[in-house]
Amino acid sequence: MSLVLGVGLRSGTPYAELHELVTTILREQPDTISLVVTVEGKEREPAVRQLVDDLGAELRTFSADELAEQRVPTPSEQVEQLKGTSSVAEAAVLATGAQLVLPKQRSSNATVALGRTPAAAGYGPGDREAVYRVIAERRDVRRGFLDLPVDDATLGRVLGAAHRAPSVGLSQPWDFLVIRHVATRRKVHELAVAQRDAFAASLPPDRRAAFDGLKIEAILDAPLNIAVTCDPGRGGRHVLGRHADPRTTMSSAAIAIQNLWLAARAEGLGVGWVSFFEPAEVAAVLDLPRHIELIGYLCVGYVDRFAPAPELVRSGWAKRRPLSWAVHHEEWGRRTASIVGDAAQAAQDVVPAAGQCVRVVVGGDAAQLQDAEVLVVDLGTDRPAGDFGVLWRAARTPAEAVEFGVEIARDLALQGVGQLVVQVVEDSERAVALARGLQVGASACGLTHSSA
Repeated sequence: MSLVLGVGLRSGTPYAELHELVTTILREQPDTISLVVTVEGKEREPAVRQLVDDLGAELRTFSADELAEQRVPTPSEQVEQLKGTSSVAEAAVLATGAQLVLPKQRSSNATVALGRTPAAAGYGPGDREAVYRVIAERRDVRRGFLDLPVDDATLGRVLGAAHRAPSVGLSQPWDFLVIRHVATRRKVHELAVAQRDAFAASLPPDRRAAFDGLKIEAILDAPLNIAVTCDPGRGGRHVLGRHADPRTTMSSAAIAIQNLWLAARAEGLGVGWVSFFEPAEVAAVLDLPRHIELIGYLCVGYVDRFAPAPELVRSGWAKRRPLSWAVHHEEWGRRTASIVGDAAQAAQDVVPAAGQCVRVVVGGDAAQLQDAEVLVVDLGTDRPAGDFGVLWRAARTPAEAVEFGVEIARDLALQGVGQLVVQVVEDSERAVALARGLQVGASACGLTHSSA
């Protein structure tokens, strides 16, 4: 249990008066105060600031309008005339979602009320909305960077947010290399251009035409680049939580990038993550120590606008995967709605799709990747060698194989595929079931489908 303290007070209230009032109401309370809440503007009062420091609590404020929405046990007409709400102390407690356990107590210049919550208090409506908004409006920006410098104070806040990311065993394996020199960025840009050309050459003709219209980096457009690195061995031998899964170190650095990205959006800075190069080649250009691994290369700067949707969505290159496909309950495949049943229902009102043709070879292996249109589904029990042309789907049952097939088809549709040609080369019940799932998934998305 944690306590929430609501505070209302006149400007200039002495700290000694507020402290005595709070001490009095806490004499019979075994728990400690974790949160102090008041109306906007009162957080600047010296007595409030000192109280929060002495309690070691978090301080949060609500607007008068937010407080006025709360139904309080002891409203005051005088307070309502002055503040626009019939209560400050009690309403502030209730606005956090806490249960009021002690109605407001008064001194000459202050009021306090006490609440209790079984869990740590969440943010108020305004702050909560801001958190979800910055997540929704974050964009991978590649166009529209302005020729405006990013001042050191703003950059420091953004990097500070990145540095506050959680990390396995508090190892903080990241470092941030800030790059402004054009000569260095030009070398990295040349590596990205070479990889772009190589990727374009690997695409089928229709997909290549769509790719030619996409901008994949802004290395020279943005005023600064940031290379985010990872030291896999930082912290030595006994880093808590890393021994069983060394990947947690890389994940920690990736979380730092997400923190940076969200803070940058809040500051009005665009960020673009460039992945069109071999990390080792960029590491050589940046003269990184050999034990340091490059995790992300970011282009950062002010932009003329933030698009309402990701560029890949706006260009038609790809679409978002629905949340309902990604959430399983208690065991894999138990979604709120069956992905197979959902696909069958969707097929009733589907609009025919257009896009590239993919030939899916079920039960094949990498040896059958003769051309760019082929995608192999390996049903073997052992993970095949890494190749993005091979999907490993070791289905445990025919029913699971159907689900895998539905999911593959629908995910391909989200990536701009308009036609599936399915070839079954393995004589097994699982292969037939997966092919059936591909047909169901294709029908759900309006894909033209046939058998080879």
